[in-house]
Amino acid sequence: MAAVPSALHTPRVPHETLRNLRSVVADFDREQLLWSSGFLAGLAEASARAAPDPQPDTSAAADSWTVFYATETGNSRRIAQGLAERAHDAGLAVDVQDLRDVRPKALAKLTRAAFVLATHGIGEPPDGTETFFEYWQSDRAPRLENLEYSILALGDSSYADFCVMGHLFDERLRALGAKPVVERIECDLDFDEPAANWTGKLVEFAAKNLEASAAARVQRVPLRAVSKLPSKDRPFDAELLLDQRITGRGSSKDVRHIELSLEGSGLSYLPGDSLGVVPENPPRLVEALLDVVRLDGDAAVMVGERQTSLAKALSFSKEITVVSRPLLEHVAKQHGALQSILDDRVQLADFFATRQIIDLLADFPKAWEAQELVDSLRRLSPRLYSIASSPDANPDEAHLTVSVVAFEQFGRAHWGAASNYLISGTRTVPVYVEPNDRFRLPTDGDTPIIMIGAGTGVAPYCAFVEHRQELGHRGDNWLVFGDRNFTSDFLYQLEWLRYRKDGILSRLDVAFSRDRADKVYVQHRLLEQAKSIYEWLERGAHVYVCGDATRMAGDVHAALQSVIERQGGLSSERAAEYLNELKSARRYQRDVY
Repeated sequence: MAAVPSALHTPRVPHETLRNLRSVVADFDREQLLWSSGFLAGLAEASARAAPDPQPDTSAAADSWTVFYATETGNSRRIAQGLAERAHDAGLAVDVQDLRDVRPKALAKLTRAAFVLATHGIGEPPDGTETFFEYWQSDRAPRLENLEYSILALGDSSYADFCVMGHLFDERLRALGAKPVVERIECDLDFDEPAANWTGKLVEFAAKNLEASAAARVQRVPLRAVSKLPSKDRPFDAELLLDQRITGRGSSKDVRHIELSLEGSGLSYLPGDSLGVVPENPPRLVEALLDVVRLDGDAAVMVGERQTSLAKALSFSKEITVVSRPLLEHVAKQHGALQSILDDRVQLADFFATRQIIDLLADFPKAWEAQELVDSLRRLSPRLYSIASSPDANPDEAHLTVSVVAFEQFGRAHWGAASNYLISGTRTVPVYVEPNDRFRLPTDGDTPIIMIGAGTGVAPYCAFVEHRQELGHRGDNWLVFGDRNFTSDFLYQLEWLRYRKDGILSRLDVAFSRDRADKVYVQHRLLEQAKSIYEWLERGAHVYVCGDATRMAGDVHAALQSVIERQGGLSSERAAEYLNELKSARRYQRDVY
């Protein structure tokens, strides 16, 4: 008889696994629930009888594949899981692992591996995976002649370092003797089709060359068939409950507090998660773009296999704000001046950072055909916003902090897609939840936390503090917040001051850069409070950073390293290791963009 687990020992089940399990049984009736409980009990019984010695995940059978992913927004994880599902259906044994949880040396024990690697920020690996890539790029890395592999690189072609992590890692694996069995592909934001093609090729190769693992033949519950939760491809139409401006009169920014109803959606989230918004492009921008390219909005075009008008394609299907490299290359065929920009990484990065599509098409005109224009534009992608509310304090609601993108530059108006859609007067907004397990509150409510953010990067901290208050957590909370002006840009000022008065917020430090001649930012506040910061770290505090990846995140990281070096009496190398150890322990987490 199988041993009954002690009631004192409850296995730790990841939140995402529980979320998936609930979605699977959401539509089960009582009879199906009873059957599924017996089914799971049978699997547990069989497992207990077999009672194999537990082995680390990376010592998989020789005929199995390990799929590693490095993700910042969840796309790499979804592709890796899709590959595993397709491989399982083909009878193959596949193990999926997050590179944040992998010991770098473990790769040397494998013979078959697939990698789904995102590039984040300015040509950087996703947070938490730095140690893995640093090891394999170092002189300590061993030879890998026994490894067969393939890489899918994910990126955003509106950045100069498009897919650079996948490219560099592929080069390194080849140099170490590993053999690519399916050539690397590089995917932009509309990655569904190329990712499916890569997955198909890899599964086909594996099926032809490997014997199916007996473990993979175990009958599985068809998760995807019964799950009806809203997703990126099937969003929920959330009612917009509130749109309130929270920047003051005279502010150079228009920041809104948005409240959406999730009632009836089945969606759930945790503090730290994001809400994906599927936007429509601003009508004024569509009109301006049609005027620039001198095309009729009623012209018939094909979007995939669907016929529609050009105006509708630009409104609902195509990205018309952010310039991508393929579009720039297409226009450069008729404008040689653009080629020098494409060939210079610094100029290219500046072009992407300062110009929208309307600037490119207006300043470098050409005779466009309607279908040519549609085919040259990327698919309109969802935008992710950090959720600014606790699900326990606000059942069936999700709150957002949204900076409205609308500005004049180069003699013409510019608008952001999602932010203007949210304030357009629409009554419903298509949304889905994007889990973010790399930005989580500590499980122990007594653990102190330090929250560092600028501008709308304060959003997840609204959720953190509200959640800890709702659950009665007693851990100290310290907010370090920065923006431009105190009188107009202190986002959620009344809430933070009330939390401070009530003792929920233990410390509050602010930096308003435009209020004085010598600009002060959040990193300066960290250096000023170095002694206290280090004391909090030494008593186990978790540190969070949210906001701009281009400057703020790097400056904050440098400030934290300086604090640790000076206060701990450490060398710069040891201080850097200290921070890496915090990352490995999930005590230093970043959500930067």
